[in-house]
Amino acid sequence: MNSIKEDTIAAIATAGGAGGIAIVRISGGDAESILKKMFIPAVKREYFESHRLMYGHAVGANGESLDEVMAVLMRAPSTYTREDVAEIHCHGGSASANAVLRRSLALGARMAKPGEFTRRAFMNGRIDLARAEAVMQLISANSEAAARASIRQLEGGVSGFVRQVSNRLKDVLALLEASTDFPEEVEEEAASEEVAARLREIACEIRRRSDSRSARMLREGASIVLAGRPNVGKSSLMNALLNQERAIVTSIPGTTRDVLTERISIGGVLAEISDTAGRRDTQDPIERIGVDRARRAAEGADVVLIVLDAAQEMDPSDAELVKAADARAIICLNKSDLPAVLTAQRLEFMTTAKIVELSAQTGLGLGELMDELGRRISIGEENNGQLTAQRHIELAHSAADSLERAVDAIESGMPLDTAAIDIREALALLSEITGENATEAVIDRVFESFCVGK
Repeated sequence: MNSIKEDTIAAIATAGGAGGIAIVRISGGDAESILKKMFIPAVKREYFESHRLMYGHAVGANGESLDEVMAVLMRAPSTYTREDVAEIHCHGGSASANAVLRRSLALGARMAKPGEFTRRAFMNGRIDLARAEAVMQLISANSEAAARASIRQLEGGVSGFVRQVSNRLKDVLALLEASTDFPEEVEEEAASEEVAARLREIACEIRRRSDSRSARMLREGASIVLAGRPNVGKSSLMNALLNQERAIVTSIPGTTRDVLTERISIGGVLAEISDTAGRRDTQDPIERIGVDRARRAAEGADVVLIVLDAAQEMDPSDAELVKAADARAIICLNKSDLPAVLTAQRLEFMTTAKIVELSAQTGLGLGELMDELGRRISIGEENNGQLTAQRHIELAHSAADSLERAVDAIESGMPLDTAAIDIREALALLSEITGENATEAVIDRVFESFCVGK
C-alpha cells in the first residue's frame, strides 16, 4: 500500500495509573511543528536530528513548564506509522501526560482513535493485517507462550505461512489451466490426480496449522481437572502442583464440595487447575451439587487427572472413571509411597491411558506428571505459522473447506476448471487473513478492539 496523507493524531501511549514514565505519541505531517512549539530542549538547537532523544521541558501556551521531559522526533518513513512521529516522555502519572496531550491537541493534533497508530502502519504498508493483530495479541498476552506466539506472528510467521500456501495454490491453478488450455500436452486424467493430491495435502496442512484447541489454550489457558472419589488425595495433589496450601485437606470424606480453581504456568502455557468434589453417591444436597459440577468440569477439560489411591482396592466409582478414561486422561496412582495394593501393572489391563505413579505427600513422581502435562498442553511453538487468532482460524477453516470441495468435484468426475472456482475462493479467504482482500468493515472490526495509543 502507498503512504496516505492524513491529519495528525496524538494519544497517551502508555498504560494509565502511576508509573515511572508516561509517553505522549504524535503521528502525522504536523508532528514536527507541534513538537517544536511545545518542547524546549535544554541545549538550544535549530535542527532536530531524527531518532535522537533530547532532554528539555514541555511548555504551555504562555511558555510555562508543563514537565521536565525527554523528547524524540522520528521522521518518515523509518517510523511505526511511516509518518513523522514525535514522542514526549513525561514523568509517570496522569497529570503530566494529560497536560502534554492537551497542549498537543491545542496545537492542531486530534485525539487518536483506538488502534489508529497501528491502523496507519497497516494502511501505509509497513505491516499487513495479521501482523497488526499481533500487536494487540502481544499487549493482552497472559502467558509466556502466548507472548512468544504473538511475537512470531508480529515477525511475519502467519503471513509467511499464508504466502507459502497461496503460492502453492497458484501453482496448482497453473497446472489446472495448462491441462485445460493445452490438452494435447497435459493429459487431463493425470493432471486431475495430481491436482487432487496437492489440494488434499494443502487442506490438511491448513487444518493442522489452525487447530482451534491449541489456539484457545494459548488465548485462555488450558483446563486441567482433578477427578476421583473422596479421600484419594486430589486436594493434596493440587496443593503439590501449585506448591502452596490452597485446597483444604482432611481425612473427612466430602471436604471439597465445589470446584476450586487456581492458575499455574506449565512450560510457559497458562493452565487452570481445578480440584473437584469427590465422585460418590451422596444424600447431602450440597455435596450432590458439587459432584454434578465435578462431572461437568471434567467433561469440558483439556486434561483430566484421574486420581486413585494406590494403598486401597478399587471401588466401583474408581473402576467407572478408569473405564471412561479417554485421550485427555492421565491416571495418577497416588500414595505410591505406601505399601501397594493397586498397581500400575493391574491398571494397564484396564486402560490405555497414561499412568503416573506418584505421592502428593512426598513429591514422588510429580516431576514426571508435570512433564506429561507440559506435553499435553504444548501448542507446537516450533511451528512459526501456527494460527492463534480466532478470525484467522475461521478463515483458514473456510479455505480448507473450499479446497476439500474442489477435491470432491475432481474425484466425482467433474471438469477440472470447475475446481478452479473453489481454489480461487480459498485464495481469497487466505488473503483476507493478511488484509490483501479485507473489506473496510473487516478492517474496522479488527482495529476497534485496540487500545488508544497503539
